Amino acid sequence: MYLLPGQETVPFHFVWISLALVYGFTTWRTSWMVIALVAVVLTTGPVLVHHVAIGVIRWEECTEEPLMAAIFGVMVWHVHRRQLLLREVQRISELERRRYEMQQLFVRLASHELRTPITVARGYTELVRAVHQDPATVEDTEIVLEELDKVSRITHRLVTLIQVDQPHPLSPVDVDAELLRIVRRWQPTAERDWVSRSEIGYAQLNPERFEAALDCLLENAVKFTEPGDRIEVTGRRDHDEWTVRVRDTGSGISHQTVYQLLTGPPGQGTSTGTGLGLAIVRAVIESLGGRITLSGEPGKATTVTLRVPQPVRVTPEIGPAVPVGAEVVPLAGV
Repeated sequence: MYLLPGQETVPFHFVWISLALVYGFTTWRTSWMVIALVAVVLTTGPVLVHHVAIGVIRWEECTEEPLMAAIFGVMVWHVHRRQLLLREVQRISELERRRYEMQQLFVRLASHELRTPITVARGYTELVRAVHQDPATVEDTEIVLEELDKVSRITHRLVTLIQVDQPHPLSPVDVDAELLRIVRRWQPTAERDWVSRSEIGYAQLNPERFEAALDCLLENAVKFTEPGDRIEVTGRRDHDEWTVRVRDTGSGISHQTVYQLLTGPPGQGTSTGTGLGLAIVRAVIESLGGRITLSGEPGKATTVTLRVPQPVRVTPEIGPAVPVGAEVVPLAGV
């Protein structure tokens, strides 16, 4: 700059650009940045003043010095904000990694350390019940067994809810046959009027997750119905989606509970239960891009509808033809 009076613009801006590039690719402490800025200003500023003094440039051109210093300050501010954001992203990423590790640890604990004591306690309770046949012991052990079953179901649902968020493979599944199999499996567990009709055919889903979701719905249907009530599972396919509907004629559900279940966070407890079952259903269906609707009135039927957008029938390359209208006969007729 000093040796090029009147032509100092290029080296002047080259110095500031070099300073900006060096700072942008490295991490400086604030004190180092201030020292570098002062050094550049003290180096280039006197040269410009000297050229003004000898009449080569005008005083107005000296304003580039504070302007370039201000631009550099703004750039430093933006780089500092970027570094803070990068550190925050790294912190969040580390928290997510730890959360995933804790989930995996919980799954292992719930799968073994929790289920094993429940199984052992249930075995000893059944042993006491078999040895002592007096009515008081039978009644007490029955309560213990019911509570152990409740803890076992909650543990299973917690594990399922955590595993639902993990990636799982999808495959063409005969939904009609799957619904038929699931309902037949539930028939011996409760004296209800079981009915299943489906015209879906094949759909792309994970059969284990789908069965877990249906089990949650059917368990709730059994819980809120009495012997002789109807539990109906129907499936249909429209031009752009397929639908599974679970309807029971039990105690029904209030509008307030419907609102809480559909608008509240997943797993929020209600007056009717823990909310884990519906959380599992929502997670499974939403992973397929679908949605869940719930309707009913106290003392009347409750209906849960699962809608999944799949406009094209998915049929395996080798396999049976798509069955239509599969129906489960009442339990008394089996």
